[in-house]
Amino acid sequence: MPQPASPLPTEFLDFLTHNATRFQEELMQWLRIASISSDSSARQNVHLAAEWVKNKFEAAGLKTESFETAGFPLIYAETPLPATEGEKKPPVALVYGHYDVQPPEPLELWNSPPFEPVVRDNQIYARGATDDKGQVLTHVIAVCEWLASGRTLPIQVKFLIEGEEEVGSANLEEHLPRLAETLACDVVVVSDSSQYGPGRPAITCGLRGIATYELFVDGPSHDLHSGSFGGAVMNPAIALCHMLSSMIDKDGRIAVAGFYDDVLPIPEIEREAWKRLGSDDAEFARSVGVDTLAGEPGFTTDERRWARPSFDINGLTSGHQGEGVKTVLPAKASAKFSHRLVPGQDPKTITQKLQEHFTQHCPAGVKFKLKPDHGAGAMLADASSPYTKAASIAVESSFGVPPVMIREGGSIPILARFQEVLDCDVLLLGWGQNDDAAHSPNEKFSLTDFQRGIQASAALWQEMGRI
Repeated sequence: MPQPASPLPTEFLDFLTHNATRFQEELMQWLRIASISSDSSARQNVHLAAEWVKNKFEAAGLKTESFETAGFPLIYAETPLPATEGEKKPPVALVYGHYDVQPPEPLELWNSPPFEPVVRDNQIYARGATDDKGQVLTHVIAVCEWLASGRTLPIQVKFLIEGEEEVGSANLEEHLPRLAETLACDVVVVSDSSQYGPGRPAITCGLRGIATYELFVDGPSHDLHSGSFGGAVMNPAIALCHMLSSMIDKDGRIAVAGFYDDVLPIPEIEREAWKRLGSDDAEFARSVGVDTLAGEPGFTTDERRWARPSFDINGLTSGHQGEGVKTVLPAKASAKFSHRLVPGQDPKTITQKLQEHFTQHCPAGVKFKLKPDHGAGAMLADASSPYTKAASIAVESSFGVPPVMIREGGSIPILARFQEVLDCDVLLLGWGQNDDAAHSPNEKFSLTDFQRGIQASAALWQEMGRI
C-alpha cells in the first residue's frame, strides 16, 4: 500500500529527516537529567530539566514564561497568533507534557545506567525515554523547527510542560484556574501513551482515573519474639494480608461494597470496535512474561485494561527485610495500593467506601490507618471532533496506516481538569509501545517512532489550520 501523501512540503519533510541525528542528541541531553520529582534529593535535577526545555523554547523565539509553584515550575511557551482575514479565528492547541520522571529502582535490573542513555537496536534506553520526555519532545521539535524554517504556523500552539505529573500534578491543579486565560485553547494535545501495537498507531479517546493509598496496620508496641508471642498476639503483617485479600474475590472482582455503583457501562459501539482490533491474549501474555492472563470475568483483555476498574498492590513493608532470618512478630505493617477508576467513579467516594470496608475487616488486636494520596477521575475525549479527524490524517501521513481509536488504562490526572476549566477538547496521540517499560527498568523509545512523531506533529498543525 502506498504511503499517504504528507500535508507538509517535501523540503520541510526532507529537513526533518536529515536532522534526525541532531534531534536524537537533543533527546539524550534531556534524558541525562535525573529529574525524579518524588525524590527530595533530586530537586536540583528537576529544576535543571525545567530549565533545559525553557531554554529550548527561548532559543526558538517562542514567548516563554516559568510559573513558580510550591513544587516545581510550570514551563509555558506560545507561538505568535497567526494573522487572519475577517472574523475567521485559527484554532489554538495547547501541548501538555511533563519533564519529571519515575524513580529508576531497582537499579540492578537495568542493562545500562538509567540516566546514561544508550541506543541498542534503534531503541533509546533511559528513564523518561517514552514517559514523557521523548514523546513530548516530538512536539517541541516540530514547532521549533517549523519556526526556524521561516514558515508561519497556520494555528497558535501553546505549551505547558510541568514537573509533577508523576506525583499527581497537585500544584498544576491548584494554579490551573488562575492560568485559564493564558492557557485558553480549543484542544489539548498530549503524547504520553502508546500505540495499539507495532505498526498500529492509535488515537486514545479515554483514560482511566486513579486513586492511590497507603494502609498502615499497627499491633504491639514493639517487635516481639515470634517463639514467645506467636499464636497469642495478632501479627500486623498477617492482619494486613487479610485486609488486602478481602478487597478482591477469587474471580478478580473488587469486593468493596458499593465499589461498582457508579461505574458507567462500556458503550456497545466501542466494545464491537475493540473486538475488531484482533487482540491476541497469548501474545499479550508473552509480551509481559506470564503464562496466562487474569481478570474480571465477562470482559476482554482490552476492556479490562481500558474501561473497567482495577485494584493493585504496589508495595508491601513489614518485619525483617535484611539478609538472613530474624524470627520476629513485627509491630507494624503497611501496603501501598491503587485503584484505576472509570467514567462515573469519584476518588473521594471510593475513599469513603474503603474506610468503611477496612473498619469492617480489620482483625481484632490491631489498628489501621488509611492514608489517601492522589486521585483523579477518568477522562473521555470526543472521537468525532474535527481535531481527531485532523490527527488521523497527520498520523496516517507519517506512520503509513490510519490510526485506530482506543482507550488507555493509565491515568494522566490533570486532563479531566483541563476539560472542566478550559472547556476544551483533548487529543491523545501515543508514539510509544506497550513494551516500552515505562515505570520499569530498561525503559525505551523507538527512534523510528520518535522521528515519525515529529513528522506527525508538524503535519497536525498543518491539518488543524484547515479547520
